[in-house]
Amino acid sequence: MATTDIDFSIQENKPQNTNLKSKMKKWMRNIIIIAIVIAAGFFYFKFFFVFADGVKAGQLNYVVYKGYIFKTYEGKLIQAGYKSGKSGPIQSNEFEFSVADEKVAEKLMLAGGKDVELHYKQYLGIIPWRGYSKYVVDSIIAINKPESGFPAE
Repeated sequence: MATTDIDFSIQENKPQNTNLKSKMKKWMRNIIIIAIVIAAGFFYFKFFFVFADGVKAGQLNYVVYKGYIFKTYEGKLIQAGYKSGKSGPIQSNEFEFSVADEKVAEKLMLAGGKDVELHYKQYLGIIPWRGYSKYVVDSIIAINKPESGFPAE
């Protein structure tokens, strides 16, 4: 009888081991799925979530097409304003941006030195194929000739 008891106990342990392995596989699968969902949410929030959007106005300094692997349009807008706390009454703020749309970039390339108003979106992270800046210009609101500051003759 003792041998049959041992046989039953060994046979009873086998299903428990496979049941335990099955539970462990389910837990690991669930943990992996949760980790993938969290990573995808972080990736979306960091690189595709629009943190802010707005309008910047100033004199367009330049727009260039550059890059080693990913060629992107990059530009700089000069914004004049009043300085506080430092000597000199006028300051120059620079707004560096990327342009995702080729048609918008081509229009901006022809508007160098002019006063422009640009609509942009701000992202929390930089993606190489979108540009080198967190600020991405998506449309042009206005392009005006700059005022010379000299009185008319």
